[in-house]
Amino acid sequence: MDTQAHHPESPVELSRSIIDLPEPVAADLLLLCWGAYAPLTTFMNRDDYQSVVERGRLAGGDPFPLPIVLPIPESAARSLSPGDVVHLKSFDGLRARMVVRETFPRLHEFEALQVYHTQDEHHPGVAELFNTPNWCLSGTLELLEEPRQLFTEPSKPSLVRAIIAQREWKSVVFFQTRNPIHRAHEYLHKVALEICDGLVLHPLVGWTKSDDIPAPIRMASYRVLLEHYYPKERTALAVFPAAMRYAGPREALFHALVRKNYGATHFVVGRDAAGVGDFYGPDEARELVEAWADEIGIIPLTFEAAAYCPHCRQIASGRTCPHSQHWFSLSGTEVRRRLSHGEALPSEFMRPEVSDVLTHALTNLSEDDLSVPREKSS
Repeated sequence: MDTQAHHPESPVELSRSIIDLPEPVAADLLLLCWGAYAPLTTFMNRDDYQSVVERGRLAGGDPFPLPIVLPIPESAARSLSPGDVVHLKSFDGLRARMVVRETFPRLHEFEALQVYHTQDEHHPGVAELFNTPNWCLSGTLELLEEPRQLFTEPSKPSLVRAIIAQREWKSVVFFQTRNPIHRAHEYLHKVALEICDGLVLHPLVGWTKSDDIPAPIRMASYRVLLEHYYPKERTALAVFPAAMRYAGPREALFHALVRKNYGATHFVVGRDAAGVGDFYGPDEARELVEAWADEIGIIPLTFEAAAYCPHCRQIASGRTCPHSQHWFSLSGTEVRRRLSHGEALPSEFMRPEVSDVLTHALTNLSEDDLSVPREKSS
């Protein structure tokens, strides 16, 4: 069961020129219209799609590592012609208008190999890709109605940039996450704050795989952590409504590019960023972001693995500590197991306030509660 997404029975349904979008595609639509994916402003046409899949660039040459497309069934594609008008909508109130320019086939197997480096459907991004229709639709977009907001924190790039400008931060580091923040993450944040004027904690709150902790619960844990352990005048919490693709190096580069549009000057790239399982090497994402950083115009902050050292009695990395064989850390699977059983996590791993929020929420929610967003903005 997906914990953070609503999917129509068919990934995209076309009826009377109305397209019902699944949550991941609706998120892309919104972010395109907000300018978060600049220089891309609409769903990719054939030339951009093929160029991005093959070489990580739009047809005009601008870096863009992931295909952003509007998938539709072939029968729907065959019924549309350039100049037709279709209306796009999602379950949360999003409404938009598209003037059709082009339909084209999607190359599932080739895209999987190029973008995800595998066709293995045990990879959640590949499984999601192979579950989508085999044609794509492109055209000009007009946003008619924004969706109901799930969180009070800002999600538009313009609003986040306004916060940065109001606080007069000249250097701003963004941290992408789809997980709760543990002590090693906190260590990275505070090292970054020694370098930059401000930190934007920018969690992804769109679709994620079913065993990830739901976004409303994670957001509550971020709020309590920032309240108790971070300087308020130098930190901000915002949300990134995109879906997670688990595309490893390519997605890490995508996350860096998008954060530049939100106002980032620096971007934290951890080990195996945006990865899943053993599909990517621990340093692949860092190396790709570093290779493209100058062209994108962002400074990557890369870190070695960090954990609590019982000998040093603090969070440390291989650059600062000789006792790595004694470090205390927990796997994501073990963290989820303990939380789901109401077991508090050790303070060496996670702040007690954060652990309390997570254990209370996860032990008091049913599977039905976890399958839909529960928190509404006031």
